[in-house]
Amino acid sequence: MSTEPETTEDTEPGTPGTGQGPGAEDAGRHREADAGEAAETEGTEAGAGQVPEGEGGDPGAGQVPEGEGADAVSGPKSEAGGADADAGQVPEAEGADAVSGPKSEAGGADADAGQVSEGVGVEAGVGQVSEAEAELRAQQAERERIEQRKAEKKAPIESGTKLSGKAADLLAAVRAVESGEKPVARVFEESRPAPRRSAPEPERRPQPVAPRPVAAAAPAPEAVQAVRQVLAEGGAPEVLAPQVAAALGEGADEQLRADPWQLLRTPGVRPEQADGFARSLLGAECGPDDERRGRAVTGWLLEQAALAGHTALEMPALLAALAQRGVPEPESAVQDAIAEGEALVFQDALEGEAGAPAPTAAEGDEEDVERPVRVLVGLERYAMAEESLADGLARLVNSVPKQDGSAEDWERAAAAAQGSTAELIRAVAGQGLVLHTGGEASLAEPAALLNAARALGLRAWAAAHGPIGRSRFAALLRRSGQAADVPGRGDGAPAGPGDSAVATVSGLLAGAEGPGRDADGALDLDLLVVLDAPQLDVETAALLTESMPDGARLVLAGDPAVLWSVGPGRVFADLLAARICPQVASRRPDPGPLGELVSGVGIGELNQVEAPGKEVVIVPVRDAGEAVHRTVQLVADSVPRAIGVPAEETQVITPGHGGAVGTRALNAALKERLNPGPGRFGGFDPGDRIVHSPAPGRALPGRVVTADAEGLHLSCEGETVVVPKERVEQSVRHGWALTAHQAVGSRWPAVVVVLPGDAAQALSRPWVYTAFGRADRHLSVVHGVEQALPRAVAEVPAKPRTTRLPVLLAPQTSGT
Repeated sequence: MSTEPETTEDTEPGTPGTGQGPGAEDAGRHREADAGEAAETEGTEAGAGQVPEGEGGDPGAGQVPEGEGADAVSGPKSEAGGADADAGQVPEAEGADAVSGPKSEAGGADADAGQVSEGVGVEAGVGQVSEAEAELRAQQAERERIEQRKAEKKAPIESGTKLSGKAADLLAAVRAVESGEKPVARVFEESRPAPRRSAPEPERRPQPVAPRPVAAAAPAPEAVQAVRQVLAEGGAPEVLAPQVAAALGEGADEQLRADPWQLLRTPGVRPEQADGFARSLLGAECGPDDERRGRAVTGWLLEQAALAGHTALEMPALLAALAQRGVPEPESAVQDAIAEGEALVFQDALEGEAGAPAPTAAEGDEEDVERPVRVLVGLERYAMAEESLADGLARLVNSVPKQDGSAEDWERAAAAAQGSTAELIRAVAGQGLVLHTGGEASLAEPAALLNAARALGLRAWAAAHGPIGRSRFAALLRRSGQAADVPGRGDGAPAGPGDSAVATVSGLLAGAEGPGRDADGALDLDLLVVLDAPQLDVETAALLTESMPDGARLVLAGDPAVLWSVGPGRVFADLLAARICPQVASRRPDPGPLGELVSGVGIGELNQVEAPGKEVVIVPVRDAGEAVHRTVQLVADSVPRAIGVPAEETQVITPGHGGAVGTRALNAALKERLNPGPGRFGGFDPGDRIVHSPAPGRALPGRVVTADAEGLHLSCEGETVVVPKERVEQSVRHGWALTAHQAVGSRWPAVVVVLPGDAAQALSRPWVYTAFGRADRHLSVVHGVEQALPRAVAEVPAKPRTTRLPVLLAPQTSGT
């Protein structure tokens, strides 16, 4: 490795793990988590598998994972003591507070877009609907179809057999609800479990999808005013009225009066804030044992778990979280939530140790055998999505692909390729679902597959996580010199940006990009290659699989070592572990010193690499001020002069948004140096580098063009985006500095990764791997965490997420 290129200040040679930089800045300070692209929250890190618990509380087993140093349920913290995280992104952080209490400038973590401080806020989610929101509406019809399909099933999916205690009570509660009765609190009967369902039928059902989204109507002014009056009576910020009215729907004011804890259904509101509101409205009638409170807090905890990446929570973790939230009878609270249809309970069979099957009984003794089960509680939307995803995957696995091209044609295409590329083509020739793993260099293999399929006459498309990934893959196809003509869209419209058969996943599902849909509502294609597959959450993956036509082939390709998806689930990792379909691992290593460094990080090693061309540079720093100064110097001077990469092609990545070296501080310093201005358009000036977050989990880098009465005009990877002025504060940030989650799926010629002293707790192997892997030609590491970096790479893997997909896929493994 090299030191900083031709800088005017002293640097030391070394690797990111050598501990250069004599001091660590405020070792006790928590860094902010990387939780999204639209808004931020505050807190402390949640441990593996546990629901976030109160102000720094850590209830033990089952804690919500994926926090990069932030707990979505923790209370307000000072800027020095805690940092806020992006709440638009679901994993790696734990939620967002929309109603936080007053904070002092010195001690309070600042509220970002989407977070409304008490008495000060923005009206979000109402009024004019953005283009991105409209795109999301296009998926609603598909979700409703899935929900209707699941509602037609007459019995819940069961696994395991004889239950006792709490598990049996909860299962009986569900059955009582299904029969239209409310369960008795303490009287339950054990029931013999129904057999597990077989693999779903391969026949396809029609999938009507609206060609263009229809914007949902904003709450009526009189409804908002009625809610505003109730909020004022309860001492809650009146600016929340539009959000509350939108969340609760018709009769929102009456719902609030009847059940003040319904306020928790508004995104960002916390239990203690809803408690204060309820006390003001109910007076002496308000108490912690109120069943309305227990039911609402149960739903809120499940929402927070989803923000952290879980699709469900284990019962002990949920009960412990309810107890720590002051719910005196957690079991009754869960039963009430189930009875009201606000939560679902599942029992999943557990295998014995070392993968051994559960014990079996001799013939005739089945009643005497108790098999271990895991009791889970989750929200209906994610349960349905996970079941729909399992059904769709089973349909692809069990179906026979259409014979587009003879077996001899496919074999000739494979023979013309080499190594793992040939393996991929052969696997896709005979299978409906194939997984492909590898780093950046491995993208040449899906590109070769796409070209071969198009040469055989297939309608083949690729979909990337974001616009940068789409543009890079389209350029790869063009550079290969083999790109065939672009297949036309089903609706006769142009193929999309870049005139290439590559779309973004969101654009493909919304109908804004890609081939369009056929008469049955399925995507009008024969082969779909989904790049950046680790970024698929369960809902998006379910929509994709349900949208695949019969006989089509689906390839999920990606690097399993990067950060997981924004939304709940770990779809790609679960599929790799389930082994229900062919898996092709690329044997193409990423080249050069950067490839060697990142590959080592992927296996838990922070290696010293030789970088004769200054591909990797370490810049030791002692404190936050020096870290900001050196970062600006690298972007504006050193990297352009020594490496030849201009500032506009250099991306800064840091662990969080808040703090002295978060994205806000770095973006302010970089704007002052690179594009100074008064920020006359809502804090932005023409030429500002920005990141637009139209929806949770989506980050679109771009630049400000201008502003007018319509809103802020942006250019995002060649696409023109207009953000209404009332949504600018929520969804647009300066983008010279990003978090690793915002950067995933994209790459830049040069990257500066900033690791100040207080970032140690936010670091993990996937975070470092993702951040370092965003660089194409040059990586500078502003290094102030000393030995915390090699320790994170060696000892801190991805935190687990609780999902049901492996259990739902298990019946398929028996036949493969």
